[in-house]
Amino acid sequence: MTSPQSGKAPARIGFWRRLVGLAAPHAGPRRAVGRRAWSGLRTLLAELAEGKGGESLARERVARLIGHYTALDTPERRRFFTLLEADFEVEEARVMASIEAYRGADGPARVRSRASLLQSLESPRLRILSQFKLVPEGVHALVSMRADLLKLAPEGAFAGLDQDFLRVFSAWFDIGFLELKRIGWSSPAALLEKLIRYEAVHEIKSWSDLRNRLDSDRRCYAFFHPRMPDEPLIFVEVALVRSLADNVQALLDEQAPTLDPATATTAIFYSISNAQAGLRGVSMGECLIKRVVQLLMQEFPRLRQFATLSPLPGFGAWLDARLADGAESQKWPAALAAQLAGGAMRSPAEALRHLMRQIIDGDRPEDPALKAWLTRECAAYLLREKKRAEPLDPVARFHFSNGASLGRINWLADPSRHGVQQSFGLMVNYLYTLREIDANHRAFAETGRLAAAPEISKLIDGVARPARPA
Repeated sequence: MTSPQSGKAPARIGFWRRLVGLAAPHAGPRRAVGRRAWSGLRTLLAELAEGKGGESLARERVARLIGHYTALDTPERRRFFTLLEADFEVEEARVMASIEAYRGADGPARVRSRASLLQSLESPRLRILSQFKLVPEGVHALVSMRADLLKLAPEGAFAGLDQDFLRVFSAWFDIGFLELKRIGWSSPAALLEKLIRYEAVHEIKSWSDLRNRLDSDRRCYAFFHPRMPDEPLIFVEVALVRSLADNVQALLDEQAPTLDPATATTAIFYSISNAQAGLRGVSMGECLIKRVVQLLMQEFPRLRQFATLSPLPGFGAWLDARLADGAESQKWPAALAAQLAGGAMRSPAEALRHLMRQIIDGDRPEDPALKAWLTRECAAYLLREKKRAEPLDPVARFHFSNGASLGRINWLADPSRHGVQQSFGLMVNYLYTLREIDANHRAFAETGRLAAAPEISKLIDGVARPARPA
């Protein structure tokens, strides 16, 4: 629309056109950013940190910054993060002066000096990042920017910048701002494609596989943010069944008959996927599970049991190292010792995986001694192995911290090649018993106690703790 008097776009429309144009993804080949452009970029960052000029000017600055960043190639993005980390840090002199002022103040002046001290602890880059919410695509742009940071930065690098990202996201992605939605086969195709792309636990191999996971006896729920309405943040896949699941391939079998969901007594959470790499470290999974449990109980009042069928992503590597050290080799099952005695296997871990494949393929009968030994090792891994006083296994850490208990270790629950490589085919059920969740969560947070079924806890009485390096 144009003004009939001047033939020019009104100022407001012109501004928004500039805003959209500046924030649009960069098309075509990227060109190296010259010295003058870097100087201009630093000036732009300084203006955003200073915050003068009102909200409209801040919007235009943020849009310009997004446009600048989008045009950078990988080395230039690393340089951009270095600039933010080094030049927009907390001002130490100002912090020390604020501390001294607070110590020497009394009465109302002490209240004012405390506010000044808190403000001095906020880095200029935190003020920059916080203003991204002023433009329509700013939240998504900042999430994508942190994904780049995590990909480009060695562990521990850009620690201050990453902390500021997390401070911003912890406020923006508070559970009160998120919307829980069910995703079904009738959902938009673009959203279904994202489910396929973001699924991180059990690969969705085809559209028919996806349709099976969204059938009437299945549920899929995701959290969305109002400023990222087309992007799932985290999603969970649920199977409605009549007993505790112990095999993931049976659970995902497209040929299995569809159960009348009204007759289901058990809800199995078999996949939880974080869809946005830039939100790593932002806690949403705990609330997602609790909200989904509430919805399922309302829809299916016959449900009595809520559990997971979970992978063991660190068990294979842990047991590989334990076998390589010869830990308790006198207790290794006879079948494993026989494989090694044959001399064809390069390592105990290779021999063990070979045994598991033979059993899965039907070339060898199941071995009760092997099963009992491997189950004990798994129990020891889950309940004893710690990292900074928390379970070493990341999936176990997540569920224990949410108030779940370790209910069962399942033999040959994932017989795929990936499952054998990752965890020798084992998977576990974590139980979300409603009357115990809060008590389990408190015990974990306060004392580190891990809730487990008695029959699992008893298993580790016969497993020695691995020796620690001096």
